Amino acid sequence: MIDRYLLRYLLAVVDRGSFTRAAAHCGVSQPTLSVGIAKLEAEVGTALLLRTNRRIELTGAGVRWVERARRIEREFTLGEQEATATERAATLRLGILSSLPARWIEQALGAAHRTAGSHRIEVVEGPEKTLLAALDRGRLDVLLGIVRPHRARFCEPVFTEGYALVLPPGHPLAGRAAIEAHEVAEGPMIVRRHCEALTETSRHFTALGVRPFMSARVDADAQALALVRAGHGLTVMPEGFRGEHVAMARLAGFDLRRTIGLVHDRIPAERVRSDALEAIRATIELCHEEQRPPAPPSGQ
Repeated sequence: MIDRYLLRYLLAVVDRGSFTRAAAHCGVSQPTLSVGIAKLEAEVGTALLLRTNRRIELTGAGVRWVERARRIEREFTLGEQEATATERAATLRLGILSSLPARWIEQALGAAHRTAGSHRIEVVEGPEKTLLAALDRGRLDVLLGIVRPHRARFCEPVFTEGYALVLPPGHPLAGRAAIEAHEVAEGPMIVRRHCEALTETSRHFTALGVRPFMSARVDADAQALALVRAGHGLTVMPEGFRGEHVAMARLAGFDLRRTIGLVHDRIPAERVRSDALEAIRATIELCHEEQRPPAPPSGQ
């Protein structure tokens, strides 16, 4: 049985024109390559190369074996490409926006794994810009994140929600439907640095002349919620975090909303249907419905 690497040595010598350059191309020493060529000639039972001080020429058998070697390499390459494509098709590479509730993701992935069968799911969590860059570079198949107008034809919206002021349950303002920015001007605030609405939130307070004391800067929502519950400060979060043993109230005048959906690397209709992805979409939609804020009381 002829080893594939011996055929690659032969092609490298022919294509590079010398044993020295062929060895460098194959990542081996020149003596190793020479031994390999000699082994190949011994296995096929005839000389394949005529070596002189000036050049290297193919024998008649060498010409025939080079043609065979190229066909074999071409078939190997095609086979490897097919295997890679099959593996990729069986793996869902999913980006998840870091400002989505962890309990939603837990339920969504649980549902996906119950329907995925032999398919694998690779999850990458991160902020919006990082995930979009990975999607554009072909490192993700789809992301669960914010639907932006310029990507609308690549998106499947799931739900839309607003942002709210998050307070400890025992805070004096807890229970209010809406709170003015100036009412929390003297209190500490927690900065969620990973939030896509951070710039708009800061701009809202600044425009009203409110500059709260920043008591903490965190990169994870679990940390932000823990600090709020501990009474360390307030923060602004998407409404989906309602139910995390905190109080929520609308921040008066702050009407920013976000649409969450599946952002694909191509038009959704061109993608192969994925039961796992459908389970994720349906579960996230259900989670949102269960956590929708109650309608404000009449007159508020």
